[in-house]
Amino acid sequence: MQLPNRIAPSILASDFARLGEEMARAEEADADWHHVDVMDGHFVPNLSIGLPVVAAAKKCAKLPLDVHLMIEEPGAWAERYADAGADILSFHYEAAAANFDATLEQFRGTGKAVGVAFNPPAGVDVIRPYLEQLDLVLIMSVHAGFGGQSFMPEVLTKVEQLRSWGFRGDIQVDGGITNDTIGACSSAGANVFVAGTYLYKAASMPAAVRALHQAIEATVPHENGTLT
Repeated sequence: MQLPNRIAPSILASDFARLGEEMARAEEADADWHHVDVMDGHFVPNLSIGLPVVAAAKKCAKLPLDVHLMIEEPGAWAERYADAGADILSFHYEAAAANFDATLEQFRGTGKAVGVAFNPPAGVDVIRPYLEQLDLVLIMSVHAGFGGQSFMPEVLTKVEQLRSWGFRGDIQVDGGITNDTIGACSSAGANVFVAGTYLYKAASMPAAVRALHQAIEATVPHENGTLT
């Protein structure tokens, strides 16, 4: 069975004064997940969403909350974000490299889907022994925590690597996703796509979501992007 393609609008690009309405707008546009960026001002230089906003978003959400933790010591927060309402929890390898095994155990202990994220400079070889324990790998196609960046196509070699190793979980690409860049991501083997400004600032979000799916459909599926 082919892995489902999923569109995950990033609520970071939404109007926070109308968060519930904005999330409903994404759901009505046939999005698949709500992507939630948590930044602590330490691992990345910006501050964003925290536990209270995740809990509030969960009350509104009819779709899974895909929570991307860009924070130091992520293991210490795993249970709290799970309790706040995260359905998928991703943490950065770079933030947990010194105690990765213990951190992964803490995340798996939440009972939620677990992902590991990588900034553009980081290689994914380090998680090859752990792939069977992961539900998702998140490949950043911009540097985490910085706005206004251009899509970095060179990171797609990491997507190809993961599929060549037989990884059968979700591969998510986050950063600079538009109808012009999503096709290359899909061809490399990704199947989950985070888009913020492209969707929330579109004249029509349903039309923008359709454009993303059409761009995916126009590409040749990666041979390892299927489940047997």
